[in-house]
Amino acid sequence: MSAQTTTRYRSVFRADLFAGTTALVTGGGSGIGRCVAHELSSLGATVIITGRKIEKLERVAGEIAEDGGAVHYAAFDIRDEEAVEGEIAALVDAHGPIKLLVNNAGGQFPAPAEVINKKGFETVVRTNLTGGFLMSKACFLKGMNKHGGAIVNIIADMWNGMPGMAHSGAARAGMLNLTKTLAYEWAGRGVRVNAVAPGWVASSGLDTYKGPAKAMIPQLAAAVPLKRLATEAEISGAVCFLLSEAAAFITGECIKVDGAASLASHVWPVPEHDNAPPFEGFHRAVTPKILSKE
Repeated sequence: MSAQTTTRYRSVFRADLFAGTTALVTGGGSGIGRCVAHELSSLGATVIITGRKIEKLERVAGEIAEDGGAVHYAAFDIRDEEAVEGEIAALVDAHGPIKLLVNNAGGQFPAPAEVINKKGFETVVRTNLTGGFLMSKACFLKGMNKHGGAIVNIIADMWNGMPGMAHSGAARAGMLNLTKTLAYEWAGRGVRVNAVAPGWVASSGLDTYKGPAKAMIPQLAAAVPLKRLATEAEISGAVCFLLSEAAAFITGECIKVDGAASLASHVWPVPEHDNAPPFEGFHRAVTPKILSKE
């Protein structure tokens, strides 16, 4: 993948799919969130991106505006209840009801469980679980409870535990359960809540790892039956489907986008192959440095 800014996002969905709809994407300043924001914009949504670093949000907002999209941004910490409630209220007042929410913001650090202290564990749980709860609740109380909507939570491949990231695995498992609970509780208000669980994705987040984790990244594709990593656009496509009217009877579910990595078996290894070409719909995607062959 390489940066291409001369064309628009090549989505598989119709161009006016989300016309007249406001969508909020947390963690929209980089990686999967940036890609999802671009695709939603290309499909007619007015997009609001949030994060903690305003510089990243400004950059992505500039990209979307350059591509002809409608975009706004707000910098705040999704772990801060007062900040979340205040910002969502202000955004709704300024831009109208939020119909779609993508809880994408997250983060973790690799470490064996025995060296993770209480602060580190709680920080990751607050980022990957509590923040999503606070955002969902605020958007629900500020309009979704009256006009309905759709929420997609980005979790992770944690089905067999998450060795090396006990904090993140616990938080993501909690987010899946929260997804199911909110789907049931809020169904009567016309709010659907689903999740997308990416496997290993060729996104900018890979360049943040160091040490043994960084050394392992180039070997990850070999452990995936499809023998490659996902593109950001492949995650975004699943998100947009779940947000769309085509998924109107789907709620409380999770789509795994992991190339069957969660099914991998040492008893039945898959030989090397190149029979699963990627979908590269994101015109501004950039290959992470750790995966670059240049």
